[in-house]
Amino acid sequence: MANADEVQKLIFKSGLPPGDIIMLTAAVRDLHRIYPERFMTDVRTSYPELWENNPYITPLNENDPTCRVIEFSYPLIDLCNDSPVHFLEGFLEYLRFELGVPLKPTSFGGDIHLSDTERISPGPIEQLVGTDVPYWIIVSGGKYDFSVKWWRHGRYQEVVDRFAGKILFVQTGQPGAFHPPLDGVIDLRGKTSLRELVRLVYFADGVLCPITMLMHLAAAVEDQPETSRACVTIAGGREPVTWPSYPQHQFLHTIGALRCCATGGCWKGRVSKLNDGHDSDDPSNFCESVTPDGQPQCMDMIHVNQVCEAISLYYSGDIRRFCNSSDLEVSRGHLSRTLADQLQVQTRSLTSVENAQSLTT
Repeated sequence: MANADEVQKLIFKSGLPPGDIIMLTAAVRDLHRIYPERFMTDVRTSYPELWENNPYITPLNENDPTCRVIEFSYPLIDLCNDSPVHFLEGFLEYLRFELGVPLKPTSFGGDIHLSDTERISPGPIEQLVGTDVPYWIIVSGGKYDFSVKWWRHGRYQEVVDRFAGKILFVQTGQPGAFHPPLDGVIDLRGKTSLRELVRLVYFADGVLCPITMLMHLAAAVEDQPETSRACVTIAGGREPVTWPSYPQHQFLHTIGALRCCATGGCWKGRVSKLNDGHDSDDPSNFCESVTPDGQPQCMDMIHVNQVCEAISLYYSGDIRRFCNSSDLEVSRGHLSRTLADQLQVQTRSLTSVENAQSLTT
């Protein structure tokens, strides 16, 4: 441990996925809030867009002998089924060990910053449709490595249909993953950079998704004035409730309802073998409770009514309003005239993936 009066230069490295990096932004924030002017920090991660406008980042040189480089992990995850710990504490616990200083979360979410221009400029959907219409982001699939997280595609479609005329849904999804198209939505699958996705979340009323990066972005991106961003997460039984959930979100889970997740998350990845040569194809990583048509049972137990009720809850108070018919007519008309071709995205063929076709019904 260096002298307490000496400013320590730290470079944080991580090659982890973007959802994990959002948690790292929280650790950097908490370090500086608790020990202001005691550390200088820089980062080396695969997703620099998540660090734009971050006031806690100072460019540092790895070749500077006074800089310390820390490669991050979060072994605390191994205890999350047995202890009431949150994902936000994972990197902090590791950093506490590395630096030898007390640390704790100072906010319940990651720390993504927008520039004044990003806040003031018209939002992505307003730019597309020509009017400031309220919308929800919807993610109706996920990575092939984690088919345990998939909810039936037809059920997502039913949710969209039930809120027709009330909520405009904007579908997103990364290229090369399982994101079959939904009807009656603005289709932005594969059309947004990570930074554009941050802005899309900033202007969104809410997010509907499985456990994925979008739920963490929903909590990490600053809210609009006098509101908190809604999020309904269809979680099933893969992860314990305390690890990934946020207090302002509706977290629909089945922990305690099945033997495979009776006391905590199963942490399995796949419903079935993909024959892709990945370590995840080991049978020990397969879901133990699969329905006859290939669904993870913990996800299949969550029904459309539950999801719709969770979304509707946010409209029971005085924070949000449903779209009015004129908003939707303007947006639909504009889309049909000028944007239909732009919003058509080719998706990965489902015929090459075992059981993927059954997940669309």
